Amino acid sequence: MINKQTKSDVILIGAGIMSATLGSLLKELAPDWSITVYEKLGSAGEESSNEWNNAGTGHASLCELNYTSEKPDGSIDISKAIKVNEEYQVSKQFWAYLVNSGVINNPQDFIKPLPHMSLIQGEQNVAFLKKRFEALTANPLFKGMEFSDDPGQLAEWIPLIMKDRADGAPLAATRIESGTDVNFGSLTRMLFQSLKERNVDIQYKSSVDHMKRNTDGSWDLKIRHTESGEVHRHSAKFVFVGGGGGSLHLLQKSGIPEGKGIGGFPVSGIFMVCRKPEIVELHQAKVYGKAPVGAPPMSVPHLDTRYIDNKKLLFFGPFAGFSPKFLKSGSMLDLITSVKPDNLVTMLAAGAKNMSLTKYLIQQVLQSKEQRMEALREFVPNAKSEDWELVVAGQRVQVIKNTPNAKGVLQFGTEVINAADGSIAALLGASPGASTAVSVMLEVIEKCFPQQLKAWEPKIKEMVPSYGIALANKPELIEGIHASTAQALKLDNELVLVK
Repeated sequence: MINKQTKSDVILIGAGIMSATLGSLLKELAPDWSITVYEKLGSAGEESSNEWNNAGTGHASLCELNYTSEKPDGSIDISKAIKVNEEYQVSKQFWAYLVNSGVINNPQDFIKPLPHMSLIQGEQNVAFLKKRFEALTANPLFKGMEFSDDPGQLAEWIPLIMKDRADGAPLAATRIESGTDVNFGSLTRMLFQSLKERNVDIQYKSSVDHMKRNTDGSWDLKIRHTESGEVHRHSAKFVFVGGGGGSLHLLQKSGIPEGKGIGGFPVSGIFMVCRKPEIVELHQAKVYGKAPVGAPPMSVPHLDTRYIDNKKLLFFGPFAGFSPKFLKSGSMLDLITSVKPDNLVTMLAAGAKNMSLTKYLIQQVLQSKEQRMEALREFVPNAKSEDWELVVAGQRVQVIKNTPNAKGVLQFGTEVINAADGSIAALLGASPGASTAVSVMLEVIEKCFPQQLKAWEPKIKEMVPSYGIALANKPELIEGIHASTAQALKLDNELVLVK
């Protein structure tokens, strides 16, 4: 039985970092608009945005080797690294604006300075890292990065990793102090608290069962309270689907042609966590290695310092896992029910092309804790099993789609799908998602609110001074952004670099 019917200007589905970011942007740009948020779980940021469900890396291409590739001529392609870094600068500018305007009180509750490092082993890999370092440091975005293959220097940078390491294959690392550790769960909760204080209606334990487009272009949603079973209808001029892994099913429910032919493949992650202070204190960095052959980019091994609940921890992983669920709190039927007549061929083509990935995932799932410890010991030679525990991270759903050149291509990254009239948009995909949330949500605004964009542009530039500007070749602008965001976000490491 449908008990009531309500209307809003905007509906946001999912209370994660993406909806939090879009809601916060729209509240600045159109403060009079009414916004309603529907979240299936009991509080904000419980799925992919939660601090226990992601790596907490402020992805700026400072340590992630998979954002740079070697071309056939031996040169290094840094175009993706530049793109991701610039997008992260956009996020930091918006966060700094929120601090300066009083929306966020204490930035240290969600972001902390932390060196980012890449670590590589073997002669060929060391040569690649040196070339990568030279290519990146020629660009002002990566100013301050250092390279070393000296064991003494490495022992200073990463004492836990170098301790008791037998002399063997050559090692090298790059290090940059301007990296960050980000608690996206904490940030998400802060943003939703602020939205609630600004009269945004946030409805938890509320599931979107159905949606349809009305003749006037608005959307009518059928909402069910997951505990009481009460059902009501809610209509809005604009709907954003930011439900993480659950977004694909909701996009399919919308029936928009732009969502046809798209599939999803779930990959889960497992981290090993150390809480022992005497071990944790020996490591102060996020150190990324190289992904095994056949592994998805999200499975790049890394040893990270993390700050959760004001405690310093060490995370190692992620080890890939498989579950047919699209969310940790999802259903075992998620994958099978996502297969529709319009994406069946796409999914089959992807399956045929990614046999090596399937084999890799099976091997990962079947690993014992001791086998995972062996992988950890490549980073921490003297790691003891009793000092580390396994933690299951969030589910990621990689987008599968057809491209002009091929069917069933497995995409890595995030992707915005929107209706031609801009009345609905959905965000699909995974890393570096949360780090680039502000850029991605500005893209949603550009695609879905073209009529308002000209009037909104001055305010957008106030919030994000580099909006619409490519930073890569503007060293003075980069330094200014580093200085202003470091001051607002209390990132002393960047202030040191700028001086």
